[in-house]
Amino acid sequence: MIIMSASWKQLLFQTLLFVISCRHINTKEPHPTPVPLPPSTPLPSVVKSVVLKGERQTETIEVLNPISLTLECNWTGNHNTLPNITGYWKKDGQEIENSRVTVQLENEQYNLKKEFNIANEEALGNYSCIFGSEAKTEFHLAAPRIDDVKDKPMVSYVGDTAVIECKMKNKDINPNTWHWFRGNITEKERINVTDGQYGIKNDVGKSRLLVHNVTDADAVVYHCGAVFGIGTTLSHVKLKVITIYEPLKPFIAIVIEVIILVAAILLYEKSRSKTEDNAAGNRVDADHTNVPTQEENNGQEGSSSMRQRKV
Repeated sequence: MIIMSASWKQLLFQTLLFVISCRHINTKEPHPTPVPLPPSTPLPSVVKSVVLKGERQTETIEVLNPISLTLECNWTGNHNTLPNITGYWKKDGQEIENSRVTVQLENEQYNLKKEFNIANEEALGNYSCIFGSEAKTEFHLAAPRIDDVKDKPMVSYVGDTAVIECKMKNKDINPNTWHWFRGNITEKERINVTDGQYGIKNDVGKSRLLVHNVTDADAVVYHCGAVFGIGTTLSHVKLKVITIYEPLKPFIAIVIEVIILVAAILLYEKSRSKTEDNAAGNRVDADHTNVPTQEENNGQEGSSSMRQRKV
């Protein structure tokens, strides 16, 4: 009986513990956390209006940040002025869907207007308003450009610090920040300034990349990126690394050519002098051979006397 009572008490105690622990278990299914919606802040509105007096016109619009852009075209018409004409819009050469409208002639001109949300880099490009098949205004939308870089590469010496600069074409425009890369256009590597080899110095409208202790491995193409709210404008500079003796190579080549030329002249003069000496020696030997000796003269005189006596 004592053993059975103890087992019963132990079982009852375990059951109570289980019931108590179940009270703290939340059996309700948790609701998924709602994804926060991006703020629906309206884009700043910008209006660009152009009066087209001929048949073709191009306008460039620099876009720094996302905007709601209204493009307006006013055409004064031509000699064949009609009471109305068909107008429509194109983007990058493709007609925009549902953009064809009938434009009435009002105040001696046609007016075509449309609003575009330029929210990201993909929205940039060429927008055209077209009146029938007779007139067109083209709007070129792009992020601000970086000043053109010279085709010639930048030259630096081994061991020096190369300073590569990029600056905006419009000096009054300042990007949000600058990014630098190295490598070709398809495999660019973001430059890390924490390793000490590189340094970046940004100023109003320009940025400088410092490459410390230049080696042959640093002779690659460097890309600078001006970052704006609407996108990034890229440009590139090629770095050429040479040794300090590189500029001396043309001078050394000239010195070597001069030495070779002088040596050739000396060899020629020496050879000609030797030839002349040999020729002079041969003439002297010939003269000695033709001149009779004293004994030969005496012998000739004796023979002459003997012939005279015989006679």
